[in-house]
Amino acid sequence: MRYIIKRFALKTNTIKYFIFSGLLILLIACSTKRNTWLSRNSHALSTKDNILYNGGTALNKGIIEVKLQNIDNFWEILPVERMQIKADNLAPGNTTNANFDKAETKSTKAIQKHSMNINGSEKNPQMDEAYLMLGKARYYDQRFVPALDAFNYVLNKSPESDKIYEVKIWREKTNMRLDNDALAVNNLRKLLKEIKFKNQIFADANATLAQAFINLQEKDSAVTKLKIAKKFTKSNEEVSRYNYILGQLYEQLGYKDSANASYQSVIDMHRKAARQYIIHAHVRQASQFDYKKGDTIAFLKKYNDLLKDRENRPFLDVLHHQLAIFREKTNNRLLAKKEYNLSLKKKTQDTYLIASNYRNLADICFIESKFVNAGKYFDSTLVQLKPRTREYNLIKKKRENLDDVIKYEAIAQSNDSIISIYNMSSSEKTVYFEKYIVKLKKEEEIKKKLAEKAAIIKVNQEKNNGDINSKDGVGSSAIKPKIEPKVNSDIASAGAGSFYFYNPSTVAYGKAEFTKIWGKRALQDNWRVASITEKNSLKGTDSEVKDSENDKDFKDIKVVDDKYTADYYRNQLPNSKKVIDSLSKERNFANYQLGIIYKEKFKEFQLAVNRFEKLLKDNPEERLVLPSMYNLYKLFEVLDKEKAESIKASIIREYPNSRYAQILQNPSSEIEVASDSPNAVYVNIYKQYKNREYKAVLTATNNAINRFTGDEIVPKFELLKANVIGKLSGLSEYKTALNFVALTYPNVEEGKKAEKMIAVDLPKLEALQLSKASSKNWKVLYSSKDLDEAVTKALRDKIQKFITDRNLTKLSISSDIYTMTDNFVVIHGMTSEDLAKGVATVLKEFKEYKVQETPIIISTENYTVVQIKKNLADYLSGNILADAPQPSWDGTLDKAPESQQPKPPVPTNNNQQTGQQPTQDLKNNAKGREEPSGGQEYGPPPSPGSIDKPEKKG
Repeated sequence: MRYIIKRFALKTNTIKYFIFSGLLILLIACSTKRNTWLSRNSHALSTKDNILYNGGTALNKGIIEVKLQNIDNFWEILPVERMQIKADNLAPGNTTNANFDKAETKSTKAIQKHSMNINGSEKNPQMDEAYLMLGKARYYDQRFVPALDAFNYVLNKSPESDKIYEVKIWREKTNMRLDNDALAVNNLRKLLKEIKFKNQIFADANATLAQAFINLQEKDSAVTKLKIAKKFTKSNEEVSRYNYILGQLYEQLGYKDSANASYQSVIDMHRKAARQYIIHAHVRQASQFDYKKGDTIAFLKKYNDLLKDRENRPFLDVLHHQLAIFREKTNNRLLAKKEYNLSLKKKTQDTYLIASNYRNLADICFIESKFVNAGKYFDSTLVQLKPRTREYNLIKKKRENLDDVIKYEAIAQSNDSIISIYNMSSSEKTVYFEKYIVKLKKEEEIKKKLAEKAAIIKVNQEKNNGDINSKDGVGSSAIKPKIEPKVNSDIASAGAGSFYFYNPSTVAYGKAEFTKIWGKRALQDNWRVASITEKNSLKGTDSEVKDSENDKDFKDIKVVDDKYTADYYRNQLPNSKKVIDSLSKERNFANYQLGIIYKEKFKEFQLAVNRFEKLLKDNPEERLVLPSMYNLYKLFEVLDKEKAESIKASIIREYPNSRYAQILQNPSSEIEVASDSPNAVYVNIYKQYKNREYKAVLTATNNAINRFTGDEIVPKFELLKANVIGKLSGLSEYKTALNFVALTYPNVEEGKKAEKMIAVDLPKLEALQLSKASSKNWKVLYSSKDLDEAVTKALRDKIQKFITDRNLTKLSISSDIYTMTDNFVVIHGMTSEDLAKGVATVLKEFKEYKVQETPIIISTENYTVVQIKKNLADYLSGNILADAPQPSWDGTLDKAPESQQPKPPVPTNNNQQTGQQPTQDLKNNAKGREEPSGGQEYGPPPSPGSIDKPEKKG
């Protein structure tokens, strides 16, 4: 017995020793600091079969989702890799896909628990795959810099890894995403020399290098590498994509036959290729079709077959678009518009396709001279295009050129319609309006039916909660909880979500249907009996409705809407001859402007002829007759020589003394140098402008524009007028006037100059602000309504006497225009605010001057701002910034220079001697620098207000 007990104890101890030894061995194997066979293989096994397996599964799911969510832009060269970069996903902390987050978590866990970085190298053979997975997860999550770190770790720590080529490819993909394309090209060229086996890795390396060449615009090199990638890749999806990209590259290089062959390779893959590649390959082949010599019958048969194929339904928008282009190229614009509209009706996420449809429809309308419709289509095009692109700017420019056409076409059509109806007899007006009312009722009926149909659809959708497979008529609405009105709990429990009266849409529809069938019935017994309903409903009212003796069905008295009566429209017509004459003048001027626009802007000579001829038939005012006839003469010189000679003879015969007759009789003479020629008139007005006679110039430019309407010199007058408006009305009106010139005359020098001034000069002027900054240049202003009145002349004489008596040669006087009604008498030359106040005080209090007008003390910089912006009220109210940008001498924005001037003593009324002190200070301070009057050194062109130079002294 004792032997048995000893043997059992020995056996137990042996088991303990074995367990202890096993735990010790396991502990040694779990160490990441010991480079042993057991440690390496233990950690590798744990990494591969547990953590990396789950992470790899998540990564593959995420990659599939990325490819499915990718929307390719087939209007540009496709990227080799199917992944879209989104700017909003580049923010720190953002993740594009939960699967990538999981893959990164798993790979990080594997690295943290099983990495064996010993003596600067990685001993766990699975760590390269962990870091590769980490880099891929970050790459697809669009965090490229952290991804690059992961790939570089493998290259540095595991240079002998069997994944080294794959890691290098992914590193260069990341470099390309970071715009390091040249670096990627160099590294990939070295890699291709290292790869010994031409397998999928070799194909991926060439494809990546091809993308780098595409990014660098080296299309020839990209073609070479992409052909190699296509040859060695094992993925049919990649083969079809590479073939399509090759077709795009060949097309841009001008190799049409090679491009067509590449697209055909995509088509010949049939179901091995994605359907989108096949459809767009057909489209790109169609774009190379020879519309003059090609087989149009075969082309139409091919596209009709494509349209009938059920598999192509998701791509009908593209197919209709391409068929529309074919119709347009073969001069069948009617069918082209139909196909474009069919393309627009299909739901599509391709915004550029939508924009292309609208743009092409606009071009067709433009060709057909339907400029108003063209403008609408251009508006729709701009909505779909990306701003600040070349195509967007081009379309925007075309649209702006149509502004005047749309404006004047609307005026001409509207006024002409009103005048035509006004000239009808009473019976003709009635017939006309009744026809319009019938048409209006039909349109209203169609709208009503469409609205009812939409209401029924909405009710059915809400009833079934969108479940079209519902069999019980309730769908999932009885299952899904909804927020319902508070009702009795028993009723609510009986059918909370499906009860008829709990659905407001259903109730509204039911009420409408009841009224439609039964009319208006009171809530009472026997409501179906019309006579009872009628008697009760009319009881207590002033009006009585009598039923027939046989108790016929009650019919509601319908109130006729005013818009369905002829009187409603007849009463809106003007009944004053004066109003009609005004509309006629407005219409005639609109027709004249349209004629000029069609002739000068769009070169639509026949349209211009139609407008001018219509204008002459409508009895226009005299000022439009001769310019219209002369423009017709110019147009018919191109279209019909005989008519041109006829109009020329009419002008010479009927208006022999006119300028146009003289030009026609003596085309090579010096008629344009005559005193009443446009050029001579412009020169005279410009001289007045330089002499600052702005009010006279404004009147003269208006007269000249009316007189020379249609002449090539009118834009010059308009630009001059804009400058004068700026000087008299301020910056806001100046901008409006310049904008008018830029939009009205975009193709002439004056229009381009106005556009440049709006873009470059106006922002500088708008940035100027009134400031409390110190200045070395000050002025004293005295307001005046009329510079020629006796009071103003007396004021100037007193100021001049003050300057002469005290020998202040550095001071000067000017008469500056402020607005159309206000002016200033300005004293220039003071170097400090105190000196300016001293001068004003002397002029007011000394008995030999006694200037009673209220002075305004202002720095030259603020005076410039006041003249430009016409904001004197803000200056007087103290609405001034402490430190604001100021105009410098070269017209840029800069702070005004600071000055330190001693304060002069204030003069007294009874001591003549003290009055000499500020005068003496003025003399001393004025010697430093002569004050230019009005700020002529400032550069902003052309600054409003008379601030160029002062008038002569006294």
